[in-house]
Amino acid sequence: MTQADRAGTTGDSDPGVPARVPWLRLSGTAARTAPERPVRPRRVVIQVIAGIVVVLIGVTVAGAFASRRVAEREAVTDAAHTTDLIARHVVQPAITNGLVSDDPTALHAFDRVIRRQVLSSSLVRVKLWTAAGRIVYSDQPRLIGQTFPLGSQDLAALSGPAVHAEVSDLQRPENRYERGFGKLLEVYRPVWTPSGQPLLFETYSPYKLVTQRTGELWRGFAGITISSLLILVALLVPVLWRLLNRVSRAQTQREVLLQRAVDASAEERQRIAGTLHDGPVQELAATSFTVAGAAENAAGSGQPELAEKLTTAAGAVRASIRGLRSLLVDIYPPSLTTAGLAPALTDLTEVLAARSIATHLSLDEDAAARLTPDQQQLVFRIARECLRNAARHASARNVDVRLFRQGPATVLEISDDGTGFDPAPVLGNPEDGHFGLRILTDVAADAGADLLLATAPGAGCRWRLEVPDP
Repeated sequence: MTQADRAGTTGDSDPGVPARVPWLRLSGTAARTAPERPVRPRRVVIQVIAGIVVVLIGVTVAGAFASRRVAEREAVTDAAHTTDLIARHVVQPAITNGLVSDDPTALHAFDRVIRRQVLSSSLVRVKLWTAAGRIVYSDQPRLIGQTFPLGSQDLAALSGPAVHAEVSDLQRPENRYERGFGKLLEVYRPVWTPSGQPLLFETYSPYKLVTQRTGELWRGFAGITISSLLILVALLVPVLWRLLNRVSRAQTQREVLLQRAVDASAEERQRIAGTLHDGPVQELAATSFTVAGAAENAAGSGQPELAEKLTTAAGAVRASIRGLRSLLVDIYPPSLTTAGLAPALTDLTEVLAARSIATHLSLDEDAAARLTPDQQQLVFRIARECLRNAARHASARNVDVRLFRQGPATVLEISDDGTGFDPAPVLGNPEDGHFGLRILTDVAADAGADLLLATAPGAGCRWRLEVPDP
């Protein structure tokens, strides 16, 4: 089988791994966000300030919309009140019966009153209507005498003494001469001639009054809102900064403690391995030689039964020595620093062989030689954890270990025919004491390597570690 075949999906002949099981990337380019990021107070404060800016923008937009509606309502009310006062105290006393009958003298007198006492920068147009829709007076002479149908609200205003106000529809034909003023507010109410005939008095005010009122309301609203938010930020930022500094220090302390725990574990494993190697292993080796020599002496002196027993005892001692040496490799691999990665991986597979697990080892010496010491430690650690899982949890009978080159990377693949598992719950919510998968992920991610997994319940397990060249 070529390396290109191994690098594809799980469709090759690795034990127990069917073709339909896809690769799951645990670390690498697509999973860089998995490790927990340290809290940076500056970044969090910037995010908080950005959030406050978004809130300010939202408040500004909402406040402007609300201010506009309130200002329009108030401006309409003010215009209605002003028109009502003008109608009572200026227009009503100036109306004569001759105004309705198109008497030029009455029309001139009424026009003089309107231009002197009514028209201003805040009131730009005046109309006086009959119930039939004829304009009997306007400060725009071209409208006088023209007839336009009155709307239902206009007729309702004539039938009941009430003031009505609305934004003027400048597209209506009777308003064509007001289009040059821009948007206008239209207010109308009934007035009466001395003979009792009802007329509709109508005024037009510039909509800029609404805009001015909106600005006044918004300045008052925005001043209070923005100053309150700025005071809140000024009070919140120092407290938030202190809290984030504490969280950051706590994270740093936790990382230091974790690193110390890892270092202490490695030192303890090295100490235990050294004690076993220099003590019990050496003593058992000496005992083995002594018993083997005694067995030869017994055989030479004509004591076959004693020789057989001594030979059996020597074999048991040698078996114990092999078990202890396997345990030493499992605890701390001296061959990794002394002989290199290939012998260390060979020692790991011999540990499995001692447990009656068939191992198939394929090592590319050139691939191992290209790795730096730190990368060799990474490969060895990943291999050790994967083989432990295969021996302890997977009930595997066959394990395949391969180290080879592929492109600009060294690849370690470990496959077994064990029970497999569902990686989703193990990654998302591991049980107490079952953090091995997450530890492997973090180790590979910290080293900049890609770690992939292909497994499913009953489908075996396959690991792939891709270590890029330095």
